[in-house]
Amino acid sequence: MMRATQGLLVMLFAATASAQQSQEQMPAAMVEVAQASVARVAPRRWVPGSVVSRNDARLATSAAGRLEYVAEVGTVVRAGQRVAKLEDEAVRLQVEDAKAEVMRIEAQRAMAERQLQRIEQLANNSISQTQIDEVRSQLAMLTAQLQQAEVRHRSARHDLEQTEVRAPFSGVVTERLAQRGEYVATGAAIARLVDTVHVEARVQAPLSLLSSVKPKMELPIKVGSKQIPAVVRTVVPVGEERSRQFELRMVLADNQFNVGSALEVGLPEREATEALVVPRDAIAVRQTGDYLMRVRRDNTAERVAITSIATDGDLVTIDGPVQPGDIVVIRGVERLQDGQRVTILTRDASLQTRRQPDA
Repeated sequence: MMRATQGLLVMLFAATASAQQSQEQMPAAMVEVAQASVARVAPRRWVPGSVVSRNDARLATSAAGRLEYVAEVGTVVRAGQRVAKLEDEAVRLQVEDAKAEVMRIEAQRAMAERQLQRIEQLANNSISQTQIDEVRSQLAMLTAQLQQAEVRHRSARHDLEQTEVRAPFSGVVTERLAQRGEYVATGAAIARLVDTVHVEARVQAPLSLLSSVKPKMELPIKVGSKQIPAVVRTVVPVGEERSRQFELRMVLADNQFNVGSALEVGLPEREATEALVVPRDAIAVRQTGDYLMRVRRDNTAERVAITSIATDGDLVTIDGPVQPGDIVVIRGVERLQDGQRVTILTRDASLQTRRQPDA
């Protein structure tokens, strides 16, 4: 019995020594590392949103008539350029008629002025004051009629201008709501114009998160595989009755996002608190439990079991035997073995320089 026990101990010692020797003989793994740190973080909930244009209009006209021209879908126009045109022959005739009326009244008024001047120069006992008052009254009446005629003339010219629909901003024609040859009524939409340069994010979020979101707050957004920070432009603090959601708009860089693209925004679920964090890439997720690889002073890797608590952007709040300042592997975690030697390539300073979220 004693000999069997001694033999088993010898075998275990030999196996351990062999494993240690094997690890020492393994080539050093090249890894990237970062420091565990204490930072102010807040658990985030990712909610969906969309990229929308800040200028999106259905262009209409205050005139009525048959449509003579509509820009093709996909046409790029600058502010002030023509998008659609109505037939204008009838309106041009109204302009000419109003202009002729103005000229007629101007001629009558000029004659009344000359008549008043002659009467005032020949004023004597044979010309009564009543006659002078009548001429003055006629001149005042013609002056008022001239003003009315000029107003009708300007109104006719305005109607003529309205037969052309011009772009209020630069953009792309995305839809023709009326076709050439159709008769359109006053106020009918003719074409849709979308500004594809000035865009923003439109997000619908649960009302439970309203208190934690403020204007000018910087939040992470995901568009495809890319994650970038964005600033909240405005928050609409009114919930929709059915969905129980509120709306917020976020500033996006011009020309970098397509209108209609899907995105996600990480909204804080509560105010930020201090916690121990490591980069998300430092954590290996397994069915048996999460772990990370810590680098010892002798440049060997140590497997440390941890528990992931919450995610804030690229950082994860953890619980486990890890101290602030510990060096953890963020590239090459999966291929490392406990006790294997490592060669450090770079260090990630993002934990030290990370901007804290607004409270």
